[in-house]
Amino acid sequence: MNDPAEAARIRAGLDAVWSRIRAACEAAGRDPDEVRLLLATKTVEPEKIRVAIEAGATLVAENRVQEVRPKFEALDDLDYERHFIGHLQSNKINALVPYISCLQSLDRISLANKLQKRLEREDEQLDVLLQVNTSREESKFGLDPDNLEAFATEAGRLDRLRIRGLMTIGLFTDDQEKARPSLHRLRELRDQVRELNLDGVEMNELSMGMSGDLEVAIEEGATIVRVGTAVFGSRDTSGSDSRPGSPKT
Repeated sequence: MNDPAEAARIRAGLDAVWSRIRAACEAAGRDPDEVRLLLATKTVEPEKIRVAIEAGATLVAENRVQEVRPKFEALDDLDYERHFIGHLQSNKINALVPYISCLQSLDRISLANKLQKRLEREDEQLDVLLQVNTSREESKFGLDPDNLEAFATEAGRLDRLRIRGLMTIGLFTDDQEKARPSLHRLRELRDQVRELNLDGVEMNELSMGMSGDLEVAIEEGATIVRVGTAVFGSRDTSGSDSRPGSPKT
């Protein structure tokens, strides 16, 4: 990166977030190795992402399909894991699937069926998380919590999709405690689905918590926290999605 000061800020931001994760795990009596940091990189330039990966970040996620391929090609010399956390339209499946190892935002059976067909053609499988709208905000994408068990049962029959857990976008608030109920609800839902012992369904991952509420998310059981602004600074939000399927992180 041509700007040493900016690179230093990114590395310092990473260190600060890792310190927060370790402290939150210690306070919650959890092993820090149980929680992974996911870098949400919507609108972040590849050279900035490169700095973070070279500093030790290994899990990166995009919100927009159109950003996935250019960044992958710019960073394809690096070893890191790529997820997608935005709302996926069915007509963009082919443009996305070759570049990711996990889709964290599966919330429609029509999308699940189309993913299944695409993966069958390529003889591949894909890790997925089921996105749940635990705050029940009309502006958000995600499954209604009341429909999760039926959805997991149906999606679990699709052998090309490996269901690994759940994802939610918590309540948008500056008060961490106000976000807690929506995060706690995801853990409850995870436990309920686990008790069903569904074929093809694992409930090991809880992707929840962002820059402002990661401590509460970890206390409530998060295994993945999604952070962007705390590492890369505020982003350009021009052209952002009209619904918060692509959240502030």
